[in-house]
Amino acid sequence: MTDRATPDTARRMDPARAATLARLHGGLIVSCQAYPGEAMRDPRTMAQVAAAAVVGGAAAVRVQGLADIASVAGLGVPIVGLWKDGDADVFITPTLKHALAVAAAGADIIAIDGTRRRRPDGLTLADTIAGIRERSDALIMADCGSLADAVAAEQAGADLLGTTLAGYTGERAKTTGPDLELIAEVAARCEAPIVAEGRIHTPEQAAAALAAGAHSVCVGTAITHPATITSWFVAALA
Repeated sequence: MTDRATPDTARRMDPARAATLARLHGGLIVSCQAYPGEAMRDPRTMAQVAAAAVVGGAAAVRVQGLADIASVAGLGVPIVGLWKDGDADVFITPTLKHALAVAAAGADIIAIDGTRRRRPDGLTLADTIAGIRERSDALIMADCGSLADAVAAEQAGADLLGTTLAGYTGERAKTTGPDLELIAEVAARCEAPIVAEGRIHTPEQAAAALAAGAHSVCVGTAITHPATITSWFVAALA
């Protein structure tokens, strides 16, 4: 597997940011999130879940919300932070203001909506990334839904390209597992490192995502969402 961090990428990064990318290479990012109203929806609980993931070998953790981001400081691994807000199509760190708050809370990597859709503050994706660059040293992960999104995000200067929104924006069909085809398409077209994310439910699927061209793999539900995992077993027994 080839490291997707290219010489051009390395030249424009300071050593600390380049080192963060290197730590993710071939590794597992564990998404530690609970939905509003759930029993585990508490920053202290998410911090414990994240700590357990690190004990298991997670290369990084992905957490949602400013309190949760702050709660996982000191784990010794990169923090991918995001802020889900609003009920519009674009709700993953939807504005520049949200992104800067995520950075201030302690995220090493800011995950933002990486699609070409209209944002609540009227800024384009390129405007948002430029604004983050001016005010923060954090890396930027663009959560994309298609190859066109990934190309646009890379051109705008995103450090990481996630397949997080594949199947959710209307540009691609929703696959039952990870969208391996999209990962391969982005790997063939883009130079920025790819984070495979979305519907990765087994270790075998995670390995397949790396083989398809991902730099690293992010898994959430199958590791950190007991309600969903329990429902899988209940359905199998029914």
